[in-house]
Formats: sequence, structure tokens, C-alpha cells
Amino acid sequence: MLAQAVTTQNAVDPVALRRALGTFVTGVTVITTHDAEGMPRGMTANSFTSVSLDPPLLLVCVGRGAHSFAAFNASSSFAVNLLHEGQTDVSNLFASKAANKFDTISYDRVHTGSPILTDCLSWFDCTVHRRVDAGDHVVLIGEVQAFGTSPSAPLGFCRGRYANVKDPLPPGWLASHGMIVGYLIEADGHLLLRSDGKGGWVLPSAMRRIADNELKLEGGDALTLVPDDTFLYSVFDVADGDPGYLIYRARLAQDPGSAALSAGLKFFPLDQLPYDHIPTREISAMLRRYARESASKRFGIYMDSNDGGRLAMVGEAQPWASSPQS
Repeated sequence: MLAQAVTTQNAVDPVALRRALGTFVTGVTVITTHDAEGMPRGMTANSFTSVSLDPPLLLVCVGRGAHSFAAFNASSSFAVNLLHEGQTDVSNLFASKAANKFDTISYDRVHTGSPILTDCLSWFDCTVHRRVDAGDHVVLIGEVQAFGTSPSAPLGFCRGRYANVKDPLPPGWLASHGMIVGYLIEADGHLLLRSDGKGGWVLPSAMRRIADNELKLEGGDALTLVPDDTFLYSVFDVADGDPGYLIYRARLAQDPGSAALSAGLKFFPLDQLPYDHIPTREISAMLRRYARESASKRFGIYMDSNDGGRLAMVGEAQPWASSPQS
């Protein structure tokens, strides 16, 4: 049986049409840019679509009546921040006309300068590829310059309200709790490694993420890190079937000489890392890349894939920033 038809003799009923369009389940995004004065601007949108992989294109639609429309219509770049299931408050904030949306939101500037929310499901930093006038909206087609993602569950939207998405990770995806979480902990040009008890060196690992700027390593050591300098650096599997790896880059908040470390932990100069004593080939290759990128202060995020992986460059590491204006 066909769904109930809604038509009129003269025109489409916009209220009924909105309700019908709203039955399509979407994610929720916060799109961001900066205005002519360089101030961050942002709004909630669910009109987001992947367009092309080669070149990497996506699109969002911005209503002409939106408070931030002028900024998006004039800027040469924008970012799309996909929200996770715990961010309904962020969605509501950016759906409002508040003048201080960024006061309580942490964000960074990665490639184009458009604000990237530091806590979101995925983000895409784009230059404007093309603008298309479409009725009461403008379609912004963006070319992706950098991106990042996480295994969190997405925030859904359907029939005018938020929706939960069941089982967001399909078969073949690795959930974060099934992976080894390792840390590249740097201090004064040195990197912390842990003895594997067999003459080799591995990365220190942790069972969970940082709480109150403190990282509790497996083995009992607790280190205080600089929170603004902690970010996802690499995600990959290893060939011998071990669990996959989530690798975070972090910086010690104290002088390495004053840190009380267990006997199995040692700081190595970045130009003297013991590559020949790293038992896992993938870890050794990742450490070589990290040493090179540390020297240039230009880091990337590596995501493993069947065809060799992807490296999204994110530019020089910068502290997360908060700005007083929307």
C-alpha cells in the first residue's frame, strides 16, 4: 500500500512537505566558518551529503534566512562537524541565534582556518569548490582538505526530533574497546617508551582515555599531560593478527627528569629512537614518521585501509582554542 498522498490543486503545502522530508533519517552536523573579521561562525544543519571521492567533495545547504548566512556565502572555506550521540546540547546551541556560541565550545583551526570542534564524531575541513543557488538555500560544495573521525555513535534526527542509532559499527569495523590504546608521550624532544621485558621497546599503553589531565598507564604509572596537545595520531592493524592500535600524541606537563617512572619506562631523544629494537614493524614505521613530523612540527592522522592507508595532514599542532564571539 502506498503511503498517504498529500497534494493540493495550487501548490505544495510547505508544512506537509517539511514533515514528509523529515521522515528521512539523517545525521546532525554543525557547519562552521569565519566572517570577514575572522570571527568564528556556526550553525546546525542536517542537509549534508557526500558528493565525490575523486576529487573529495561534499555538500551542505545553508538557508538564506540563517543568522550566519552572510558569513558562509562570503567565505572561501568551511568545516562540517558531525555530532555524536552525546551532543544534543551542542546541536541545540548552534541551532539557536545566540551570539556567544563558541564561548563554551572547544575548537581548533586545522587547515583552512574554519573552526573544528574538538569533540565530535567526524570533521571535514573544506575549501569552497562551488556555490549553487537553490531556492531559499545556497548549496556549498566543498573540497575536503583534511578530516578526522572516531568510533563514537552518531547523533540521528528524524521527524523533527533526535533519534538513536543502533549498532553504529558494522561487522569489519573495530570498536575502540577492542584495540590497544598507545601513547606517544613527548617531553623536551624526548619520547617515552616501555621495555617489553625481552630486550625490545614498545609504546606505553593505557586502558582508558585521560581523566582530569592524568593518564594512568598499564603498570600503574600516572602521568600528567598537557590536554591541549593530546590528539589522535594513528589508527591501524598489524599483519600478525594482533588487535588494532589507536595511537594518541601527547606532551608531558612536567619536566621528564622530575617524573617518577617505573624501571621499565625510559625517555629517548627523538633522533635516537631504538628502531632496531621495536618488535612490531608497523610501530617502528609509525615512530619514524612521528620523528620526521616532530622535526617539522607538521603532524598527520594515519588511518589504515586495504589499499595502503590514508594520511590526512593537519598542519602544525596548535592548542585547542575558545573565542568570545559567535
